[in-house]
Amino acid sequence: MPQYTLLDKVNSPEDIKGLTIDELEILCTEIRQYMIDCCSRNPGHLGSSLGAVELIVGLHYVYDTPQDKIVFDVGHQAYAHKILTGRRKAFCGLRTRNGISGFPKMSESPYDAFGAGHSSTSISAALGLARAAKMNGDNSKVIAIIGDGALTGGLAIEGLNNAGASGDDLLIVLNDNDQSIDDNIGAFHEYLLKLTTSSRYNSLKKKIWDHMGEGSFRSLLQKITKDTKSNLVRSSGGAFFESLGFRYFGPIDGNNIGQVVNAFRRIRNLSGPRILHVCTTKGKGYPAAEKDPVVWHAPGRFNPETGERIPTQYKADRYQDVFGKVLLDLARKDKRILGITPAMATGCGMTAFAKELPGQFFDVGIEEEHAVTFSAGLAAGGMKPVCNIYSSFSQRAYDQIIHDVALQGLSVVFCLDRSGLVGEDGPTHNGCYDLSFLRPIPGVTIAAPSDETDLKNMMYSSLQDSHKGPYIIRYPRGCGEGRDWEEGPYEEIPLGKARLIGEGERIAVLALGPEAWRAMEAREVISEKFGFRPAVWDMRFLKPVDTEAIQFAATHFDAILTVEEGAIKGGLYSEVTEFLSSNDLLCHVHGVGIPDRFIREDKQSSQRAECSLDCGGIVAEIEKLIKISRKDLQNVK
Repeated sequence: MPQYTLLDKVNSPEDIKGLTIDELEILCTEIRQYMIDCCSRNPGHLGSSLGAVELIVGLHYVYDTPQDKIVFDVGHQAYAHKILTGRRKAFCGLRTRNGISGFPKMSESPYDAFGAGHSSTSISAALGLARAAKMNGDNSKVIAIIGDGALTGGLAIEGLNNAGASGDDLLIVLNDNDQSIDDNIGAFHEYLLKLTTSSRYNSLKKKIWDHMGEGSFRSLLQKITKDTKSNLVRSSGGAFFESLGFRYFGPIDGNNIGQVVNAFRRIRNLSGPRILHVCTTKGKGYPAAEKDPVVWHAPGRFNPETGERIPTQYKADRYQDVFGKVLLDLARKDKRILGITPAMATGCGMTAFAKELPGQFFDVGIEEEHAVTFSAGLAAGGMKPVCNIYSSFSQRAYDQIIHDVALQGLSVVFCLDRSGLVGEDGPTHNGCYDLSFLRPIPGVTIAAPSDETDLKNMMYSSLQDSHKGPYIIRYPRGCGEGRDWEEGPYEEIPLGKARLIGEGERIAVLALGPEAWRAMEAREVISEKFGFRPAVWDMRFLKPVDTEAIQFAATHFDAILTVEEGAIKGGLYSEVTEFLSSNDLLCHVHGVGIPDRFIREDKQSSQRAECSLDCGGIVAEIEKLIKISRKDLQNVK
């Protein structure tokens, strides 16, 4: 790790207060280089944070954190914040079990005023903090930093609407970098672009602002310019913010530390709801990231000197890639099949689909709720929408799944990517709860493929005209089982039917998803240690569940072990125990799943081991059941 002239001396925001603007420029350069050095070896979300360096340095320079509170949206842009607030040395352990989170986390630092992993939350949270400060007689300032991509989210618009009307002392910094993860789209993005390129209002405003002091002339100047400003903002599209009750400032160059500091100094002591519009470059200061901001949002490992990315060697096709290829193939044959994503086209594997079939592809922006109801409307109009949402993000659209899709019996296919444990992104992104919160919804199908071939055939089955109602397919992040899934024709999978993949005795293992194959590995270990093999069912469906398989297991085996990469409360384990209880069937049942706690950042394999979802963990649980069943046999004798 190279030595840094200024950064090595910074352990808190207080350490930068006495620096000159020229020294702040040097500090920004060093922070960028430090991010690049650390993230080249330990991957993270790099592009957004490179673009927000001056913005964060300026905030900590002008404001008195942590008394003044900075609330980040998502957290992808917060790396400089972590480095400046006492976590510089820990930063190279970012997103590891013994390191720090990749997102703001209240329990991690007093400088993290509010946690964030999902988008569009900052305005609402900051407004709450600002109102609490006001009620407590606290004069601290509250700043929300939100990107233009996150501003499309419904919660952000709701927050804007309430904040503008509140009159509370709140500054919203709109970090406009023309990107979210993929390219931003939609009317609001075009509006910001129009605002950014408008010269008439900002030219006049700058002249007035430069001459505006802190004294008695302010109100006079504001009064004189009020009507002019209103007209010019309207001509540029800026009336949106003004009409909501905000004072709008900007846009300024967010990568110019002098402009950033000057703007914050001038705005700091103003009151009421304000918006500062800053324009930044995603990937700023690193040519490769500036050239391709989509790839460099989270580039993986790379050579920091050359910018050459070090390719990840996958043992098999990733589930997201299987999804993308299958969807494209099916949509070529049926123009009614449409792909919908809330700003995750690259992550969910739909890039090729979008390029080849643009008329059948819809990226609706960071708007999960809209994505679901839009899909419902498409289904009501006779289309076959396939809505792909990360499992943890689907939580935001729960009402829409129930009210707009399931209640009306509409045939929408939901493919929930990143279900289960996701690794280094940690608890904000773990898809632990989908099985539990979706199972009670009447009329839904919930399927969990155990491998790539199953995913292919479940997608095919879900899109058959004979199937009615919502069909949910949940699958994990990462690689499949290495199956030759592209070989052979599509096969329709019987609804609600499990398959016995390993015959056996004494212990019945009912597994949902790829854990079925970990159970098969455990089966062989048990065979070597105890001389018999447990039976293993690949359940395939949580709803409708195969009750015949459950009843057979309960009446022909000493004990049942359920295995699922979802919350142990509410998923397969609950389904099996509820069925046995309702039907007066007596059988020992143990469940392996995600326990009732948040699983923190770690390698995906380590997270699974922590939850006993690997081969070793399943073996240990089977051994417990073997001991229990032996005791019962002795009691019977």
